[in-house]
Amino acid sequence: MKQLVEAIVKALVENPEEVVVSEFDSDQTVVYEIKVGARDTGKVIGKQGRTAQAIRTIVRAASARSGKSATVQIDSMSDEQAESDLGEEQ
Repeated sequence: MKQLVEAIVKALVENPEEVVVSEFDSDQTVVYEIKVGARDTGKVIGKQGRTAQAIRTIVRAASARSGKSATVQIDSMSDEQAESDLGEEQ
């Protein structure tokens, strides 16, 4: 599921190398935290939040098979945070 979220978000942004998706799992809920560069935040949220809502709908539908509820959080990173996160992954 994490790969699905990552693929969707990377297709939307101008700088896909700055996308970081984290997965936090508990007994009944999975939270996917999406971090994108400050310039790409608007693209992921979309007009009136429609893109973000569509991503959440897809994740909820895909997670229905696992029996757990899933949610998506979207955060923006400053340029310095994006560069440090990229350094950690490489």
